[in-house]
Amino acid sequence: SRYRLVAAVDAALRRLGTDYIDLLQLHAFDAFTPIDEVLSTLDTLVRAGKLRYVGASNFSGWHLMKSLGIAERHGWPRYVAHQVYYSLVGRDYESELMPLALDQGVGALVWSPLGWGRLTGKIRRGQPLPNNSRLHETAKFGPAVDDEKLYAIVDALDAVAAETGRTVPQIAIAWLLTRPSVSSVIIGARDEAQLRDNLGAVGWSLSPDQIARLDKASAVMPAYPYYPYRIQEGFARINPPPV
Repeated sequence: SRYRLVAAVDAALRRLGTDYIDLLQLHAFDAFTPIDEVLSTLDTLVRAGKLRYVGASNFSGWHLMKSLGIAERHGWPRYVAHQVYYSLVGRDYESELMPLALDQGVGALVWSPLGWGRLTGKIRRGQPLPNNSRLHETAKFGPAVDDEKLYAIVDALDAVAAETGRTVPQIAIAWLLTRPSVSSVIIGARDEAQLRDNLGAVGWSLSPDQIARLDKASAVMPAYPYYPYRIQEGFARINPPPV
């Protein structure tokens, strides 16, 4: 509601000890509060100088597009960023949200770029997980991943890591940074060593061949109505995938 949004922003400003927030993102779509009320409140906060930009998180395609349309109609601030789950083991974002982001100029901030820990380099075909690994718990969350599909992706990551002298997490994050609409990734490092390793994903580039191999290993068939555009030549010609 308007009251709770304003109160939450004011409380955040006090905690942060600052006058404004660069980017405020709504964590999820609220089906019980009118979109107009949410967006008009964000407009008030931007005009008051408390917010610079606003973004969304975990919205469906129609949630995001409807919000953008209402904001544009009233001249209110539009969502400039969308926080999304996207990784080599979770490419659902590409079907609808990626084309929407490119069409509407909404940058993607990727959370869980290592697929709930599956792409940390600790999973290997035929090898048990280390006893101290958080994967014993975290791998239970998020969309299910077929074992054989996961091993195929890990094998491809291992091969590219060996070619580049980089680590598996660095390859997985570097791949994301090549994707259309992706502005940045959110790192979930547990300690300084993991943080330093993840930051090693920038400052160099994957080759087109390496990207293509990772694409192939992680490719999935999108759900209807998107799959005809990927498997039928006529459909694909009039609606090609983002590149």
